[in-house]
Amino acid sequence: MAEAKSDVCFQGKTALVTGVGKGIGRAIAVRLAALGVKVYGISRTQSDLDELRQEVASIGTRMVDIADWDATRKIVQDLGPIDLLVNNAGITNWTGFLDVTKQELDNMHDINFKAAFNISQVVAQGMVSRGTGGSIVNISSVAGQRAVPNHTCYCTAKAALDMLTMTLAYELGPHKIRVNSVNPTIVLTTLGRKGWSDPVKKANAIKKIPIGRLAEEEDVVEAAVFLLSDRASMINGALLPVDGGMIISCV
Repeated sequence: MAEAKSDVCFQGKTALVTGVGKGIGRAIAVRLAALGVKVYGISRTQSDLDELRQEVASIGTRMVDIADWDATRKIVQDLGPIDLLVNNAGITNWTGFLDVTKQELDNMHDINFKAAFNISQVVAQGMVSRGTGGSIVNISSVAGQRAVPNHTCYCTAKAALDMLTMTLAYELGPHKIRVNSVNPTIVLTTLGRKGWSDPVKKANAIKKIPIGRLAEEEDVVEAAVFLLSDRASMINGALLPVDGGMIISCV
């Protein structure tokens, strides 16, 4: 019988996490640093990066708007070898389909999809050239697989991100690079708690979740860390729902 694995081990690993200014991205970066990973974090807001460095001085931070294709590529290339990548940065809106502007559509797909494509390409090129493999985790959403009212831009961007996960897993797998996604329901980050503070709105959302609650940041962090780790060494191309069963609900 094979010996059971204990704690996850990231010895000697370097990670890049996008959207580390707040919420899930920040929590993932802090957790990885606590596990001994050399972490680089990207955000477009310098004050958020400064706060993160005050919390964990070892995290290397870079300010860039990841919607800027060329500037982002240069920053990622200058970081050097990356073993673990978490494409977390994302935005959303509540504009109904009939009122969506071209600018809104472009912004949603530039940040939620194209930036992950761009950054993954740079990181994966390095992984392939070094021949050391690696792991990429995309923070997606159940909205990539379920229609959500007034979320046409967001749902289509996350659906594109999910397909990117699967196609990269297929193409990069032979290079020992695993690509997976975490697909949460509503997550109670600081922003999430404000957005779902109305008890009726929150109760209506919970009705769709068999387990009877919304997700916490920690739920997503744990899933992401697991997929990044060698414990998930045979998991590739998975879209991991962190949704309490929402994806299987007919409500």
